[in-house]
Amino acid sequence: MKPNDFIAAIAPAAQASMRTTHIPASFVVAEGALESGWGASALALEGCNLFGVKADPSWKGDTLTMRTRECLHGKWTIIPARWRKYGSWGACIADHAAFLLDNPRYKPAFAHADGEGFARAVAAAGYATDPQYATKIIEVIRAHNLAAIDHVPG
Repeated sequence: MKPNDFIAAIAPAAQASMRTTHIPASFVVAEGALESGWGASALALEGCNLFGVKADPSWKGDTLTMRTRECLHGKWTIIPARWRKYGSWGACIADHAAFLLDNPRYKPAFAHADGEGFARAVAAAGYATDPQYATKIIEVIRAHNLAAIDHVPG
């Protein structure tokens, strides 16, 4: 999917979520773009999972198992993982918001109303194993002027 098409497809749901969760829409769209390859990854296509949220023991929904690339002990490794599977991208966005809201380790991120600050705080809390995670999300935000979608009448 082309970046503009992906943004158009998920920005309305990200903005609606932002109104109630205070998770910046720019962060949601940029993280979804990064994690799903603009909606083209096998996980996004087969599981409607845009954010790479794994199925931990608390997850009671559908799952799928796919390989993933993780940075473990400073070295990139391919491992199998169980992922949350959704019926739609909208359901994925809603669950992603609940995941961030329900995990106390992400509470510091909610001090940030901007996507860049939110990305730094989520990365600092250990969301991903990639040491460049926040930088990559911020690059997507800046390259596609996603900060603009954080400012909508609501």
